[in-house]
Amino acid sequence: MNISIITASFPIDEETYNEVKALTEDASVLDGSPYLNMLNLFASRNPKSRGFFILAYDDTTNKLVGVIGAIDQIGLNTYEWSMLVDPMYRKIGIDEALLQVLSEGLIQREAEGELAIIIETDRYGRKLLEKHGYSYSFSEATFESKAEVSQPASEDLLIRQYNECDQESVIEILSEAFGDLREESVELIDFNTTTEGIILWVAEQNGQIVGTITSTKEGEVQWITALAVYPTVQGQGIGTALLKWVKDFAFRNGDKKVMLDVESENERALGVYKKAGFSKAVQFDYFIYTG
Repeated sequence: MNISIITASFPIDEETYNEVKALTEDASVLDGSPYLNMLNLFASRNPKSRGFFILAYDDTTNKLVGVIGAIDQIGLNTYEWSMLVDPMYRKIGIDEALLQVLSEGLIQREAEGELAIIIETDRYGRKLLEKHGYSYSFSEATFESKAEVSQPASEDLLIRQYNECDQESVIEILSEAFGDLREESVELIDFNTTTEGIILWVAEQNGQIVGTITSTKEGEVQWITALAVYPTVQGQGIGTALLKWVKDFAFRNGDKKVMLDVESENERALGVYKKAGFSKAVQFDYFIYTG
């Protein structure tokens, strides 16, 4: 059996998109795992996404049998990547070959860091990563809720789209919530306000910006990121209101679901998400390269 491996930078063409989509759907049926989300397939068609696919083809059938998807999510030259090999082609060395090409690709792009992602139940993937010098770092759970109409939380809380005069307030909130440096927050805000399909929202109370959330459209799903509420007003339902706002926006936008990722040990955030009607769909484990 001969296997050919090529690299395709984002945005990918429609044919490659459909090949990867078919592979993820077939493997998901056999394994019961949501590979489509793990590989960032929808982002791969966005001209502003920084990332690449490594594609393995069976030369005999010209069939796509393996893929690694790597993406620089927020433009800091740190790549998150995950791998999928067709269940019928596993344990014959395709994964090893894909990892070699990945390493070369990250060097060529002068990546400053990387995170490998596997599904919680993937024991083989865990052993493979550990064999190649990766160590477990943390876990994230993906929560989901259906898009639905939501009523405003209170009359004095206004949720609206971000504008430039909100920058300093949002920077302060991101700093308090995540410990981000100013330049990191500026880069994040710029990315979230200039990338197609992404909307940065703010919550305003009595003329003050008290919270923020970002929604990203991927297919029929709105993905939530960067939910943050200013510390002095936490516990007043602002986070829940922002989450319900996105659910309502998704419904009005014709989307089916709202999804988000959260670190599995963040009990406070988990409570907020459950209160807003979200439930756990899957857990992803993250690994860092330690050599």
